[in-house]
Amino acid sequence: MSVRESSVRRRSLRVLAGTVSALALALSFGSASASAAPVDAKTGKAEKTVTSGWNDWSCKPSAAHPQPVVLMHGTFGNSWDNWLVLAPYLVKRGYCVYSLDYGQKAGVPLFNGLGPVEKSAGQLSAFVDKVRRSTGAEKVDLVGHSQGGGPLPRYYLNFLDGAGKVGKLVGIAPDNHGTTASGMNRLVDTVPGARKVFSLTLPGVEDQLVGSEFLKKLNSKPDTVPGVKYTVISTKYDEIATPYTSQFLNGPDVRNVVLQDLCKLDISEHAAIGTIDRVAFHEVANALDPAHATPTTCASAIS
Repeated sequence: MSVRESSVRRRSLRVLAGTVSALALALSFGSASASAAPVDAKTGKAEKTVTSGWNDWSCKPSAAHPQPVVLMHGTFGNSWDNWLVLAPYLVKRGYCVYSLDYGQKAGVPLFNGLGPVEKSAGQLSAFVDKVRRSTGAEKVDLVGHSQGGGPLPRYYLNFLDGAGKVGKLVGIAPDNHGTTASGMNRLVDTVPGARKVFSLTLPGVEDQLVGSEFLKKLNSKPDTVPGVKYTVISTKYDEIATPYTSQFLNGPDVRNVVLQDLCKLDISEHAAIGTIDRVAFHEVANALDPAHATPTTCASAIS
């Protein structure tokens, strides 16, 4: 091995180590922080962050919020840990709220979103139909984090006839056009056979890396479909869905929002924006009900 090759390999390993560490930190931060209950601004007491109130199959949408909300977790997440704050936040505002698990991998408990995104989109399709049957609603609104806010619902809308069943799609830190994962994609393409290994072991992850066959298919279609209103909520400090500007969508009925344009003091990164950030969640509520939207500011964190 030449000196140059050795140097390249060492740099690649450092990039991989750094990226894996960042991912682990993001995941552990999200899981740990999600269990911390937010404070009710009126009573000063901690709100309960329990699953009671969502995934209630007896719920019937109100006239004020006629479309139920389906929540889609991110890669390595699941139907409850990603939504311990946002789900009760929306239920409290009068929505029928549901969340699903998708992309499960045999022998891997709790950590979902690992299977092929195309297959996961089929699970989303079946779940949306179940929610529509249960609630009697013609359409649902989709809210997702990371994979669950970008490639997963976009595939459903573009390739599985989901457009007629969805009113709005709100993506929180969605890797809509794939991610460089802070350099992981370069490492994967530098090491011979690495992408193939990823594809076989973690297909849901490889699907999201820039250059994947899945992304080539997904992005062969326009970013949006007619009749669906899109909102993208991103953070400048995202270290997973990178660069953060690649999350933005182009097309009619699209609003791309940068969290720091709403609150300069907000330093949420990829995990926090989707699990605990009430500034971002206030903007989610605005996107779901634009007729009654109120300004999103740093004060929204305690509202």
